[in-house]
Amino acid sequence: MSGGSQRLEIQRDVEAGAWPEAPALAALSDRVLDHAARHLAEKEGQPFPDTPVELSLVFTDDANIRIVNRDWRGQDKPTNVLSFPAFPVMPGGRPGPMLGDIVLAEETLRREALDLAIAFDDHLAHLLVHGFLHLFGYDHMTDEEAAVMEGLETRILAELGLADPYRE
Repeated sequence: MSGGSQRLEIQRDVEAGAWPEAPALAALSDRVLDHAARHLAEKEGQPFPDTPVELSLVFTDDANIRIVNRDWRGQDKPTNVLSFPAFPVMPGGRPGPMLGDIVLAEETLRREALDLAIAFDDHLAHLLVHGFLHLFGYDHMTDEEAAVMEGLETRILAELGLADPYRE
């Protein structure tokens, strides 16, 4: 399934897991990622190509993301979200025609949302933004990188009416 906005062309694949129905996933991911793209372009000065950039969303389960995490990151465990940029982009750099892939694990997201006492859709929105920022070169390996990336996530989510995911 594909969809998107003026800035994004989104390909979606529900591979495994008890995800919401495809139209609901499309509506949520379109709204969240389009807003994140607009925020980056308008408020962060992120240059965008004249034509939409492509990205892929893979909605899967813990078993499948565990394999991907093991094979690509050397960590033999499930995780909530993985991002795979198609091309290296530095924060603030111009993306190419293909951003990359974001892979999300349904069971992990549900457990985390329950532990955080937040709605599943709100947590999914946060991790979509988080994965999206990784495709633009943002990271959280150092305290300085984390401060920048988490600040961006918090601002984007606040504009969507969602709480700060990093609050105490």
